[in-house]
Amino acid sequence: MKLSKSKFLKARDFILTNARMIERRLFEFYFENGNKEGVFHAVYAYRNPDGGFGHGLEPDTASPESQPLFSIMALETLDEVGYLTKDVILNDFMPYFERVTTEKGGIPWMLRPKSEYPCGEHFKTVKEWAALSTTAPLLGILEKYNIRIPWMKKAEQFVWDEIDRIKEKHVFCHLCTPRRLQFLNYTKTKDKAEIALNDLKKWILADGVICKDTSDDGWGLYEKPHSLCYASHPDHVLRSIFSEETIESDLEGLINKQKSDGRWDTCYGISEGTKLEWAGIQTLWTVKVLESYGRIAR
Repeated sequence: MKLSKSKFLKARDFILTNARMIERRLFEFYFENGNKEGVFHAVYAYRNPDGGFGHGLEPDTASPESQPLFSIMALETLDEVGYLTKDVILNDFMPYFERVTTEKGGIPWMLRPKSEYPCGEHFKTVKEWAALSTTAPLLGILEKYNIRIPWMKKAEQFVWDEIDRIKEKHVFCHLCTPRRLQFLNYTKTKDKAEIALNDLKKWILADGVICKDTSDDGWGLYEKPHSLCYASHPDHVLRSIFSEETIESDLEGLINKQKSDGRWDTCYGISEGTKLEWAGIQTLWTVKVLESYGRIAR
């Protein structure tokens, strides 16, 4: 089963008329021979003078304040399109990350907002302790670009300690898991990484993690992942844990979830505008997955 050309064009039109500039430039990069400089300019529109990224880079807060998670998202996006270099990482990103590093050696997921801006309730009660979901991907990117700096030593110990501590917790979160994988894929400690990766595979396949009910409105979203949330392309390190039947079923389910206006929806958003922004994010992610599996008709 493939997404028809007309339905793909509906998805394109939805992104171009409703999504944020960052998703529009990413769509252009992936599907219309766009360049990475366009993505860079869209991402850096969210950058603050302190070197961090804010301004609702995740749409559930309108606060302009820099946040570690948003700065990781910016770093990941630039890595994704091949814009990053050692100099960009060390000069534009690491000074901010080093400033927000905790005594444990890791960086927080979020910092509690200091200003009064609309935001989701979960941002108002943030615990400002170091997190695996932000520290692990940063370390992975540093390793990927063959960067060695003193900051990494304590941060790496923190990440291994957190992996041992949290084990299968948050494995249902298909946003946290790839960030853990980013570290496991690039760390030089290959023996420990292999054990941790095998554990991760086992936990993902445990009963109750994968949502098999495609009629569920939350299918594929937070706490209700399907196989493609983990194996987003055929060459993914987690692809082998899922059967052909599971992948095929979820690809079909994904295609059938498209709305009449071309979007793939989410249950996220603190306003009608941010719901559209989230739908733009989800729609871009979906067409990228379908394209990687050869499921878009041309």
